[in-house]
Amino acid sequence: MLLRKNNQMQAKQSSLPHAILVFTMLVVMISVGFFKMQISLHIVLYFVLIWAALNARMLGYSFGDIRRMMKESISRSLSAIYVFLLIGMVIASFMKSGTVVALIYYGLDWITAQWFLPVGLILCCLMSLATGTSWGTVGTLGVVFIGIGSVLNIPLPLVAGMIISGATFGDKLSPVSDTTNLAAMSSDTDLYDHIHSMLYTTIPTFVLVFVIFAYMGYNSDQATSFEQIKQTQDVLAANFKLNPFVTFLPLLVLFVMSIKRFAPEVTMTASIIVATMIAILYQQKDVVEVTNALWENTKGNTESEMINDLIGRGGLYSMAWTLLLSIMAIAMGGILHGAGFLTVLLKGIIKTIKRTGSLISATIATGFVGNLSMGETYIVIILNSQLYKKAYQAKNIKTSVLSRSVEEGSTLTTALIPWSTTSIFYAKTLEVATMDYAPYALLNYLNPILAMVFAYLGIAVFKENNPTRD
Repeated sequence: MLLRKNNQMQAKQSSLPHAILVFTMLVVMISVGFFKMQISLHIVLYFVLIWAALNARMLGYSFGDIRRMMKESISRSLSAIYVFLLIGMVIASFMKSGTVVALIYYGLDWITAQWFLPVGLILCCLMSLATGTSWGTVGTLGVVFIGIGSVLNIPLPLVAGMIISGATFGDKLSPVSDTTNLAAMSSDTDLYDHIHSMLYTTIPTFVLVFVIFAYMGYNSDQATSFEQIKQTQDVLAANFKLNPFVTFLPLLVLFVMSIKRFAPEVTMTASIIVATMIAILYQQKDVVEVTNALWENTKGNTESEMINDLIGRGGLYSMAWTLLLSIMAIAMGGILHGAGFLTVLLKGIIKTIKRTGSLISATIATGFVGNLSMGETYIVIILNSQLYKKAYQAKNIKTSVLSRSVEEGSTLTTALIPWSTTSIFYAKTLEVATMDYAPYALLNYLNPILAMVFAYLGIAVFKENNPTRD
């Protein structure tokens, strides 16, 4: 105990050049190892983890201190890890109960290739707005739209980008979203002031994204015959009972309990139980088959290979790759945060900021840097709020602008980073690589860009003595 205390006393703060070196090498190692050499991302992060630990040791932190940093970071993310595991079982149980199949079957009746993207965007927005979770939206409605998109011959990266854009919209604006509440709380902002402030940048971005997706759908050269749609529906109907009053019950439970603000773990467990009972009692699936599917689902046995692949998705085991990568990324972030590298880097940036537009842009940009280095947006939201609070107060800018900028830099950009927990989950759930869907996740990068443009133009920069303009 005494030795640990002495080691902590010997630890010193990183210098700005040292912090810059740490982050530069981090980006280089990931860029070269993963993108150029195509080494497994798990192994790349392992060596990045070693790099971060060695630099923390150079500052005087003991191995025990470094292990504590990783442990505390993982502990803070346990709720997200639980959701990781439960989502796999939600997907598997929804497949066995016919919930996803029924949604695809009835969706094919009224969604056309031309209107699929804009309509899907709105539905994902509404679901995430009501439930406050982008993960839940992607893991349920997102899986359905991937299935429909496959039938309509729409490129899946485009479909995934649409889903993620809509899911992020609600996760950012919903009063029951964890990131929305965290950003408001960390910045000492009233929740509804925070949401009101975000409307000024999010709604114009949404309109722009909607128009782009509508244009892309209208000009799509992807043609799907009615015969192909009818054949797909026939296969689904031949293998599942599709009464919507029964098959939609698990989704209804998930939706209602989310609105009632039950804990995500409780909500998902309830929907899994309901879906499992429907699979056994209504779909008349074997008990052993259904319960084993919660661990590792198996491909279907229909005449359509696409449907076989779709209904074979999900299960606890399917999330193992995602979970392991997330734990490594979170541990790495724990060292970078605990040893002070990120704090020193951001404080160095803040000292150079003079203009209001530069301050807001820097807040958004450092949210991206935080996600890039730590892979976990919750820590980034808290850290950025603390670091920038005094700078906003000095310029007499309302805290609702701070909370908005923090969330635009963190909640939105995390889906674009291949090793972030959110991106890993999206890619695994939708089975579309991050770098494939990222160009089409329009809301996720257009919103921060538009917010920075607004900041330099003085639009929606609310001051304490002038609530309208800078």
